Amino acid sequence: MAKRDYYEVLGVGKNATPEELKKAYRKLALQYHPDRNPGDKEAEEKFKEAAEAYDVLSNPDKKARYDQYGMAGMDGAYSQGGMNMDDIFSQFGSIFGDLFGGGFRTGFSGFSGGGGARRVLRGTNLRIKVKLTLEEIDRGCDKKIKVSKYVPCKTCGGSGAKDGKYETCSHCHGSGIVTEIKRTILGQMQTQSACPHCGGEGRIIKDKCHDCHGDGIVKSDEIITINIPAGVQDGMQLAMQGQGNAAPHGGIAGDLIVLVEELEHDTFERQDANLYYNAFITFSQAALGASIEIPTLSGRVKIKIDPGTPSGRVVRLRGKGLPVVNGYGRGDLLVSLNVWVPKNLNKEEKKLLEELDKHENFQPNPTKQERGFFDKMKEMFN
Repeated sequence: MAKRDYYEVLGVGKNATPEELKKAYRKLALQYHPDRNPGDKEAEEKFKEAAEAYDVLSNPDKKARYDQYGMAGMDGAYSQGGMNMDDIFSQFGSIFGDLFGGGFRTGFSGFSGGGGARRVLRGTNLRIKVKLTLEEIDRGCDKKIKVSKYVPCKTCGGSGAKDGKYETCSHCHGSGIVTEIKRTILGQMQTQSACPHCGGEGRIIKDKCHDCHGDGIVKSDEIITINIPAGVQDGMQLAMQGQGNAAPHGGIAGDLIVLVEELEHDTFERQDANLYYNAFITFSQAALGASIEIPTLSGRVKIKIDPGTPSGRVVRLRGKGLPVVNGYGRGDLLVSLNVWVPKNLNKEEKKLLEELDKHENFQPNPTKQERGFFDKMKEMFN
């Protein structure tokens, strides 16, 4: 079944502000929340659909890809039935907490509509910067990066318990939540919050692991291989799910956010998927025509210069630019032909040029079209 447009799902326009997106999502989350619609599969699917739409449109990187490429730009990220409940509540727990007065169960694994669900902790995200050359961007590459991060403790297997055993929290009886009834001028108000004794986990460690002191995580250096897709651009962010800091007590690991930094190239300049190159030719080559070699990212190619080529003419080599990230095809290589004017001439060279300058063909004689170009230039600077 084809997915609905994310803007249609949230009921907003493409120019919606972050606050408008959040407001629209909160409204749908409140309407279709599983605890308000127990056993209603249709409501649950609409709840997941809204979460997926908000996850994309609230992220500038994902939103830009979606606006340009549609569902194809998501690169299959949600092809397996969308987001699951753990993803939703770990990512947007604060929004759900706001909806229910700070007392709603957020970040818990499983949904039964009643008690018995415990909180699942989530590790923090890591951010790193990767420097790439145009050659690496052209073909895509794998980068091995050393990252210092929290990993599950090997001694206790990430549980934090010395013998792997927990005790049910006596205060919340394993539910991870406590209920409080307050009296107000409008009557009684019931609120729920994470149990302060077990941190919302519903269980307490009896004997803590001596290596991680009960946290279940320790600091360590890891070598991570990052797959860089061809065509990425400077400033683009890539997310590697589950490669961030491990979470305490076997929770959900955070993500590794990779910021792309494009190194300046000695030969080419880049604009989106197109490359630009300045080729310098002699006056004779421009006047008589010639065949010259120019570099590309995949090797050297020959281009033909027509007789009478003026300085500044641009030759377009289709498909010799960079790949389009998350898309099809490649950009072009645009070669600007610039006539090289020598700065230091000897007496013999000067005499030859002076003789040539006397010939009628060497006197400026611009066409009407060329004169029109200069008229436009005058208008721009007046």
